[in-house]
This record gives sequence, C-alpha cells and structure tokens, in this order.
Amino acid sequence: MTGADLPPETSHSAHVPSLPAPLSGPPPLPVYKAELTRVVVPGTILWFVAFVVLLFFIDDLRNSDAMIWLWTCMTGWILGLVGLGIYGWQRSAARRGRRGAQTSALG
Repeated sequence: MTGADLPPETSHSAHVPSLPAPLSGPPPLPVYKAELTRVVVPGTILWFVAFVVLLFFIDDLRNSDAMIWLWTCMTGWILGLVGLGIYGWQRSAARRGRRGAQTSALG
C-alpha cells in the first residue's frame, strides 16, 4: 500500500503535533526523605571491618590470587570516608546559605 492508498487520517502527511517549548531551567530536586548518614556510616564501618578481617588472611589471599577482595574493601572504606566528607561539606555550605549548596543535605 502506498501513501495514496491510505485513508486521509493515516496518511504520512498527517499533522504531527509539535513538541512543547523547553522549560526555563531544570526541574527542582525531589524532597529528600532519608538521612544520608544512616546509610553511609554503617556501610563505611562494614567496609572497614571487612578490610581488617581480610588482613588476617592476607597469606591465603595471596596464595589463591584473591587480593582483589582486600583492595575492594579498602576502596569501599576510603570512598565511604570521602562521601562522608563531601556530605559534611555540603551540610556546612547549606547552613551558611551558599548558593550552590544542596539544601537537601540539611535533612
């Protein structure tokens, strides 16, 4: 079937609705419901505990070529500390009323 064989309402020349005009800026962030420290602090502690436990088995990890687990736990611990630092930095900036601060960090 060609475009000429189709009924007028389904032909290719039918009017395509235009897209809405772009918004003036990004939409506001959703309301923050949970406190970040309730997730990050226990996670950071668990990564640290796992790292310390694996230190006792370092010879076994080397023999089985599984040192990646030790480095993964160390990385999780360090990234948790970095995340807590950034969160604290954002909270203090939000308290001071800085323009670029995430006000959701205030909880």
